[in-house]
Amino acid sequence: MIELAVFDMAGTTIEEHGAVYEALRHAVEATGVTVAPADLQTWMGTDKREAIAALVRIGGGTPDAELVERQYGVFRTFLKERYEDVPPEPIAHADKALEELRARGVKVALTTGFSADVALPLLASLGWSVGEGGNLDAVVTSDEVPRGRPAPYMIHRAMEKTGVVDVRTVLVAGDTVVDLEAGTNAGAGVVVGVLTGQLTREQLEAHPHTHVLNSVADVPGLPESAAS
Repeated sequence: MIELAVFDMAGTTIEEHGAVYEALRHAVEATGVTVAPADLQTWMGTDKREAIAALVRIGGGTPDAELVERQYGVFRTFLKERYEDVPPEPIAHADKALEELRARGVKVALTTGFSADVALPLLASLGWSVGEGGNLDAVVTSDEVPRGRPAPYMIHRAMEKTGVVDVRTVLVAGDTVVDLEAGTNAGAGVVVGVLTGQLTREQLEAHPHTHVLNSVADVPGLPESAAS
């Protein structure tokens, strides 16, 4: 039985209309390199500084620390403007799913490839928060851990924050391959791919998982999703 559900943010619990994809491509291509869609998708869900460095390198550029930090600023600015033009919103029924899980006694955490300066204002815009009156038990951002996905550290940090000690009682869900890899690397008992991102069922099912669902709205319907 599950004690903790760990969900990705953009594309999994939050509909942000492809803004992250566009912002990442813009930040990398502004350096003069070209980004192949397949490479861009490979790095979706990862720490965004790591993604910028990798994609610039793949494109033939030299991603030194100064360039990466500068382009991360470009990424943030582009994303902020897109969010102002087309505000993010919860994935359909995602907020109800989180509420239902918590009502059963399952703790809910969000993890993200964003750093705190991007993630926390995004959550605030939705009215989502941790603490008294909030709808979340923990939020873990990429700058809290040594490495982002596919490393397991954000999931383990969510366990630390929520007091969960047995990783077999953790459910991890996300819309990218690195979400599935992070859940698998963490040893999570349930690893769920969701189809609200850019990938098809076939693409997600090609990687280690226990379930592929249409949406996080379907997670409460899993037999495993009851509290332990």
